[in-house]
Amino acid sequence: MNRDKSSLLDIFNAANRVLQFAKGMDKSVLATNEEKQSAILYQIIIIGEATKRLSPEFRSQYPEIPWKDIAGMRDILVHQYDKINATTLWDVVEKDIPELLELLNCLFPDFR
Repeated sequence: MNRDKSSLLDIFNAANRVLQFAKGMDKSVLATNEEKQSAILYQIIIIGEATKRLSPEFRSQYPEIPWKDIAGMRDILVHQYDKINATTLWDVVEKDIPELLELLNCLFPDFR
């Protein structure tokens, strides 16, 4: 498996884990559950790191996917972790991850 495909699979799997870990939760529950927060944050870091491993050529083929924003979120989580709060994390879980999975599903219908 080439590096781009392997990285995409890592992104896809980590995004699905985020949704799995957040299943049945709402923002207030997530805000009080440090274990779930930690698990979700780790998966988001994996998504960002795997995005950085994608070749520039591959990323340029799919400009509709906000690769730079995804990688940037990883940088914030790693270097500016104190700026992340439950509201920001919940927005990523509720909005950004489902949107990312939808874009990936359009690219790779066999992932469904």
